[in-house]
Amino acid sequence: MAFRLPIRRLATSGRRCLSSEAAAATSNLPRAAQSAIARDAALPNPDPAEDSPSAAMVKEHQRYMLATYARPPPVFVQGEGSYLWDLENRKYLDFTSGIAVNGLGHSDPGMARLIADQAKTLLHASNLYYNPWTGALSKLLVEKTLESGAMHDAETVFVCNSGSEANEAAIKFSRKVGKVLDPSGAKHEFVSFHGSFHGRTMGSLSATPNPKYQEPFAPMLPGFKYGTYNDVAGINELVMDKTCGVIIEPIQGEGGVNVATDEFLIALARRCREVGAVLIYDEIQCGMSRTGSFWAHGHLPKEAHPDVITTAKALGNGFPIGATVVNNTVSEKIKIGDHGTTFGGNPMACRLAHYVVSRLTDPALQKGVIEKSEVLRNRFAQLRERFPDLISEVRGKGLILGLQLTQDPTAIIKAARERGLLIISAGTNTLRFVPPLTISAEELESGLDILEEAIASTL
Repeated sequence: MAFRLPIRRLATSGRRCLSSEAAAATSNLPRAAQSAIARDAALPNPDPAEDSPSAAMVKEHQRYMLATYARPPPVFVQGEGSYLWDLENRKYLDFTSGIAVNGLGHSDPGMARLIADQAKTLLHASNLYYNPWTGALSKLLVEKTLESGAMHDAETVFVCNSGSEANEAAIKFSRKVGKVLDPSGAKHEFVSFHGSFHGRTMGSLSATPNPKYQEPFAPMLPGFKYGTYNDVAGINELVMDKTCGVIIEPIQGEGGVNVATDEFLIALARRCREVGAVLIYDEIQCGMSRTGSFWAHGHLPKEAHPDVITTAKALGNGFPIGATVVNNTVSEKIKIGDHGTTFGGNPMACRLAHYVVSRLTDPALQKGVIEKSEVLRNRFAQLRERFPDLISEVRGKGLILGLQLTQDPTAIIKAARERGLLIISAGTNTLRFVPPLTISAEELESGLDILEEAIASTL
């Protein structure tokens, strides 16, 4: 079933508006019904009602869908730029960009043209053969990484399908390096940090020390150890001779938009070199120019650069793709047959990612990220002044920012959504802001006006 909406007219269509006469005509209804009508009349984007087309579609489909997410009522059917529209023509300003995926916004025209062209050219031929785009994307990722001042010895790329798969590859590569350095197998331990999120497959899940994610599938894979984020003093006892790999997010997204200190990353890298452990920077959420530079670690000295970068999310702007960028220390130890993928590196995904990387590394776009970050930070400072008992801290860089709250943000998220703004949470009581990198300053201001109104309505 396809949906095509007249998006040019959607800004005002689909909003429930009741005149005072219409409201008066409901006075014979039960009090609860009257309250619901009055509430919907006061909101520009009330969540779809139980008798709405959205609810009917959800009811029809839900029994066939494995229950893995708790979703709010809207059914999104179309997007353009920084906006989404639902089945009932409600318009939403999107500050989530598909969880930091749609860096170029929704329905980018350039991507649409490439998808149509590549779909009638070649979708898949398998990794048994070369194609023009896997190598081209790998070359571009290495070149842009070196140009950006990040990972100075980036050399080769493994292209896969998702962030979790990119991290699985990084874990496997680390184990292989450990096996080469110590054939006895003793060098197999893997280190990650509390507050991290690296994926839901068993390897990446074992590196994600959150009971909410791990306990239903315990026991985890053996050999994983967990440290405290930004604890410089604990590094030496955490990363030992048996450690084959260490994975860390320079900015923890899911964990609450926590930023690693330069001191911590430098000390961690130094310790990894001392014991021969592979250092992995998981930049799946914070990379791809979200901080204003291609990689979030790009400002660090060379001594703190990783051996591996993992990326996904914004790499495909909505099309599934991931990549693991490695240096020679790693690549020289990986042999043909050690790892592989059926769909990873297919011509469609790689051609699209090549386009996305070319766009996201534009200096003008990166400069805009920094400028728009200041718009958000300035307004967040004003919000802290107005709501000092609610907002305790602002964290993050560029357009990956978090507002730390003193209470559960669920009511604020709902109030914002029903006023036409999509925001999400992270960590414990943190509002996370990861809008499209192409969003305008005017759209940011508009969304922040809605956010302020939403917060006020819940207090």
